[in-house]
Amino acid sequence: MAEAEGLITFSITLPNPAAALAIAGDERASTLHRLEALTGASLVLRGLDLVIRAQPNQLERAAALVELLRPLWQEGQAVGQVDVQIALQALDAGRGEEHQQLGKQVLARSQSGKLLRPRTLKQKAYVEAMERHDLTLALGPAGTGKTFLATVHGVRMLSERKVERLVLTRPAVEAGERLGFLPGDLQQKVDPYLRPLYDALHALLGPERTTSLLEKGVIEVAPLAYMRGRTLADAFVILDEAQNTTCAQMRMVLTRLGENSRMVVTGDPTQVDLPRGVASGLTEAAQVLEGIEGIAICRLTSADVVRHPLVQRLVDAYAALDASSHGEIRTPRPTNN
Repeated sequence: MAEAEGLITFSITLPNPAAALAIAGDERASTLHRLEALTGASLVLRGLDLVIRAQPNQLERAAALVELLRPLWQEGQAVGQVDVQIALQALDAGRGEEHQQLGKQVLARSQSGKLLRPRTLKQKAYVEAMERHDLTLALGPAGTGKTFLATVHGVRMLSERKVERLVLTRPAVEAGERLGFLPGDLQQKVDPYLRPLYDALHALLGPERTTSLLEKGVIEVAPLAYMRGRTLADAFVILDEAQNTTCAQMRMVLTRLGENSRMVVTGDPTQVDLPRGVASGLTEAAQVLEGIEGIAICRLTSADVVRHPLVQRLVDAYAALDASSHGEIRTPRPTNN
């Protein structure tokens, strides 16, 4: 460590070139530039040495932030803007040690080789809730990983043979275009509503294996209407976009839970596409089921958004708009969530 003009220089030796590339980022999204902007420190890569130069308080913050990100860059995993922002929030909240434990909780590896972990402390609590409870409700804005983490957990249980099948369902709520006017048979009509679930499966299993498991019936992706009258035993069930279920539909699907099964219900109460005056089954369920043994209710916030950093600011802006509307509920038009 050297001192000059009140600045201090500190060096962190990276384990290999992959780690250096991971923490550097690329020209379009330079992680080093992001770290500099957030901490006020100067960060330069010299071979495998990450050199930090700053005032003492800035250097301490920058070095601590780099250490929080170690689980990613040490394994050659890309460090994105969201990772930096979430780590900084944990550091500023005095929860750095808790955040660092997230790096040790690897859930799976995607088809592209990316290690999948909970990325925020509330996401970690959500994963733990799914592990311990037979029914978990996850409420939160778009981009908080509700559906994806549930799918990861369901695929894990399937691969570990803790369940025999994976059932993914969501309501096919029409958004200005009636199903009857869309081309194709019934399955082709409802497939667009189920596309986000297919996307999650493809990321985890790849298109070929997903197709094979769908053909064998090991994985079922179907609209909510197909659940009526069934008993879902030995299954991991995910009800996605649950804010668009009516109260009656929610009661119906919750009572489908059979022996040796688990269910995760996900939704965003701020994006209800039901007709005006129709109550959301998700909102009612979160109120009625609070505190019941065997049921967990997880509430994620804009701080848990892991999409583009701008999404977090968008969520906060619309939340402020709703709060200023004197209690009037504003229902945004349908979006691709």
